[in-house]
Amino acid sequence: MPETASTTRAPDALLPSLAPLLHEWLPRQRWFAGKGRRVTGFTLDAATELLPLDGAGPGLLHLLVRVEQPSRPAGTPADCYQLVLGVRPQLPPRLAPALIGRIRQGPLAGRAVYEGLRDPRLAGLLYERLRTPGRTGPLRFHATTSLPPALAPRMLDAEQSNSSLVYGDSFILKIFRRVSPGANPDLELPLALAGAGCARVPAPVAWFESGASTLGVLQPYLRDSRDGWRLALDALADGREFTAEARALGRATAEVHLALASALPTRRLGRVETERLAAAMDHRLHAAAQAVPALLPYVPGLRAVFAAASGTTGDGVVQRIHGDLHLGQTLRGSDGGWAVIDFEGEPAKPLDERRSPQPTVRDVAGMLRSFDYAARTHRPWNADWAARCRAAFCTGYAEAAGTDPRADPALLRAYETDKAVYEVVYEARHRPDWLPVPMSAIQRLSTSP
Repeated sequence: MPETASTTRAPDALLPSLAPLLHEWLPRQRWFAGKGRRVTGFTLDAATELLPLDGAGPGLLHLLVRVEQPSRPAGTPADCYQLVLGVRPQLPPRLAPALIGRIRQGPLAGRAVYEGLRDPRLAGLLYERLRTPGRTGPLRFHATTSLPPALAPRMLDAEQSNSSLVYGDSFILKIFRRVSPGANPDLELPLALAGAGCARVPAPVAWFESGASTLGVLQPYLRDSRDGWRLALDALADGREFTAEARALGRATAEVHLALASALPTRRLGRVETERLAAAMDHRLHAAAQAVPALLPYVPGLRAVFAAASGTTGDGVVQRIHGDLHLGQTLRGSDGGWAVIDFEGEPAKPLDERRSPQPTVRDVAGMLRSFDYAARTHRPWNADWAARCRAAFCTGYAEAAGTDPRADPALLRAYETDKAVYEVVYEARHRPDWLPVPMSAIQRLSTSP
């Protein structure tokens, strides 16, 4: 498809006219990573009109905006966010909850600006662009197969670090809000797994990008599936065991790891590297304790956990992994089979780190923490239920992989501890009511043998 016109009128005046609205709206968004830090300005990386902003109908404006926050770590670039904005002279009542504000000056003065993904007409236009691969200004659209036309869109309201649209219960489009240069693992790894014939992960059917940055990925929507987190909570509420499901999930996780190892390079893990891994965990602990003082009494015990792992090598191999594996990143179909989704990794970490080869035990530790997390949300706390699930998951993993992740307890415990430290910071920033959940794990990990 030939490149289409995408010039935005008066681009130099566009961002100043939007800035007052973004100052108020951006920090309130669930996916905004700079919460608690002052926003001092914006830089426009790219502006593309996907639907012309002239006339009485809606316009669709795609922006890549860099947010200036002086308190960010020294030497790190300002965060870049993807915005998909609708523009109308008047906003119909059905779209009132999507309103960002009304522009007072500049090329769009007097018009209402709103979250474009919540407008079915504009969300449908984005799907149509994915159906017709090609370029629109700096945006490039790709598809691996022919897509059916005119699927009704709806935006998912679940809390997450990105935004997702479901089209006709057939496909789901994930829009990456915080954008970094380089291939996003949520596209890169599912494509590699599809090439390796792994059926545990929905294969991407379309995506779009700008420069070297992945902006969104379209995949089949597994509408008859339920996520592992909800299934675990239901089992707890009903007083049921979850060990059979946990064991099957362990096997599925091992299958994904084996397929990634066959599709992408692996390398040996040396003692020097595990020393660096342990040092990095210790560094993250120090930063976390400064951000969340409740961690301070446990720092000596947590540091001892990391010191015990320093220099160990586990199974001696590092490879590409999921990077943020937990029950909420899994789906169980009506046939009882497990699928693994959301390969983006921990969004707060740099993209280069999320794409680096790592020990598979890190994914295992994430899932073990998730079983503990689920059990801690139930009253009364059922420690034995969590322990049985954790053991069943490792058993299933060992059955499929041929190696038991419990074979190196020091490295596994270190990754569990590192994950719990991450959870403490996350909950303190986003869900303070949940902070006691990871803090209970911190107490256990820092004091038990």
